Amino acid sequence: MLPLTPFAVDIARHSGGTVVSVAGDLDLETCARLTEAMDALTPDRGETVTLDLMAVTFMGTEALHLLLGLRARARAERWALHLSGVPYLGRRVLELTGMRHLFVFRPGRTPGVPDLRGS
Repeated sequence: MLPLTPFAVDIARHSGGTVVSVAGDLDLETCARLTEAMDALTPDRGETVTLDLMAVTFMGTEALHLLLGLRARARAERWALHLSGVPYLGRRVLELTGMRHLFVFRPGRTPGVPDLRGS
């Protein structure tokens, strides 16, 4: 049996914007927890919020709804949402549903942003 990655959200603000790092499974329960964390953010107009999904081990359909909701919020509040480290299966789901073009993808970790997982 594979060891489970505990779900965690880490938010770091820096001069280039905010990075929200997520670890573990993004499913019905954990998407609600990530939504709460994101709701607590108040990005400035024009700010970039990067959702770092490099340590996500599973993305359920709830994750797709979450991403679409965050995109809508970002557009309404006039801040930018970027995705980083999206797992292959997550990218594939976005491609198959025709929604990949809706998101800005950053390769790997955002340049100039410290590794928030301590690795």
